[in-house]
Amino acid sequence: MVCQDHQMADVIHITDPEDPRLADYRAVRERDLVGRQGAFIAEGVVVLEKLVRAGRHPLHSVLLAEKRVEALGPLIDQLAADVAVYAASQAVMDRVVGFPIHRGVLAAGARANLEFEALLAGLPERALVLGLVGIANHDNMGGLLRNAAAFGVDAVLLDSDCCDPLYRKAIRVSVGAALTLPFARTGKAEAMVACLQAERFDVLALSPRGEIELADLEPGRRSAVLFGAEGPGLPPALMGQARTVRIEMAGGFDSLNVATSCGIALHHIVLNQAR
Repeated sequence: MVCQDHQMADVIHITDPEDPRLADYRAVRERDLVGRQGAFIAEGVVVLEKLVRAGRHPLHSVLLAEKRVEALGPLIDQLAADVAVYAASQAVMDRVVGFPIHRGVLAAGARANLEFEALLAGLPERALVLGLVGIANHDNMGGLLRNAAAFGVDAVLLDSDCCDPLYRKAIRVSVGAALTLPFARTGKAEAMVACLQAERFDVLALSPRGEIELADLEPGRRSAVLFGAEGPGLPPALMGQARTVRIEMAGGFDSLNVATSCGIALHHIVLNQAR
């Protein structure tokens, strides 16, 4: 929910890069590597707009380069009154963050964790779920989530081996979709599949070794499509629990980037999903 409580006068101007109020933004890259214990950093105007509009994850503060403040006035005015808005010169901001932050827009928030059983139980009768297994590359994670948002996926499930969808780079590559999509971790992938089947989802596993060609697939009203990491793909045991689907390719070429495969598959499913 967006609140109309902020005024431009509330912007706090920071001149000291050691100011403790900017602790969330200090040495961003290094802290990205070790994790943020339930917090996250979002970067860029488009991502901030989606974060504010969706209201899915609580926002703590915003840090802007001073040159961006005036243009972002309307967005600042939409922030809740308890969201601190800091502004600093480009030089100070770069020193705090630890590298040149050309976009000049950062936000610090706290993730809203969902239980995957409750997430699935609350989905409508006609629903589409994206299940991710062992996706460890943040670029791929961001691309997958961007596809999910573009094709109206209702929920995203991640097994315990997936990387963090709220890692700063994953958020950026997803163009903010990581902040708007409902997602939950499921533990082991087998638990993901078992819960999907208990909720009457038709579980589809994408693999170059799939038995059904995507063009021939008739997806059900409740469909869940699983993707594994590039290279190893989905474990054979997991594929044995699902209907396996492949994307036919020319000249014996064996595979596509996982995000590309996901976009193709989701497009087909959305167009052909049973009403």
